[in-house]
Amino acid sequence: MAATRRSRARSSMIAGGGAEVASGSREGSPGGADFAPSALGTRQHWDAVYERGLNNFQEYGDRGEIWFGEESMNRLIRWMQKQKIPLDASVLDIGTGNGVFLVELAKLGFSDITGIDYSPPAIQLSGSVIEQEGFSDIKLKVEDFLNLSPELSGFHVCIDKGTFDAISLNPDNAVEKRKQYVNSLSRVLKVKGFFLITSCNWTKEELLNEFSEGLLKFDENMNFTLAGVAQWIERGPVNQRIAVQFPVRAHAWVAGLELVEELPTPKFSFGGRPGSSVAALVFQKMRDFSLDKSG
Repeated sequence: MAATRRSRARSSMIAGGGAEVASGSREGSPGGADFAPSALGTRQHWDAVYERGLNNFQEYGDRGEIWFGEESMNRLIRWMQKQKIPLDASVLDIGTGNGVFLVELAKLGFSDITGIDYSPPAIQLSGSVIEQEGFSDIKLKVEDFLNLSPELSGFHVCIDKGTFDAISLNPDNAVEKRKQYVNSLSRVLKVKGFFLITSCNWTKEELLNEFSEGLLKFDENMNFTLAGVAQWIERGPVNQRIAVQFPVRAHAWVAGLELVEELPTPKFSFGGRPGSSVAALVFQKMRDFSLDKSG
């Protein structure tokens, strides 16, 4: 077992009224697709969580917990400030939950902020929190990141604090949904834009396997997939012709992401080996690729 692998039995506090979530258990090699299916990966679960969160806010003014804690939010904010991300940069919060992160960005002066969530009660809650804070220019939308509206695109910064984790636990073909996530990310993120992801279910190495480029990948049926092969395809027309001859989908996107930085997170020691409770990585999108077999 790698020293960086975290215990799958621990739990994390999730935004939305203090709902407690257990990390998905799995076995196998890094990047494997064998997360145990869980209700935590379903929309029904999160609708119920945020219904309770909305009721708590309306009755008691309780906004709910910050996913992974306040420090996880501050960690991302510090990085954005260190990188001098312009205040007019377009920022997308993927799975915004109670919208607290959007509020903090607005307080810092960011003016082009969008929060999406596939749970309508989450958007209701985040709208109420934002209204209470007195901000009117933050954009909110009920949106399934795996099935995006065409107009949602062109973001300089995309942020995920736990949404990819939840998708990975979906009982209905989580492997395919992870591929859809990468495709959607490629669509919404500008070239040279940044993707900041915080995860309690994936190690750094596993996230690199899911999102970074440089390796040819095959699915469980040994079919060629485009995730992670941007550099290989870019090397010349011979590679491009080979790629098109493989049984890929009719139209597929390559994320073209490169790791920029691993953000520091709290460490622990188990059995004399160091580890961390979460992984926080920053990627940058270097290119777009689209292959169409019909073309």
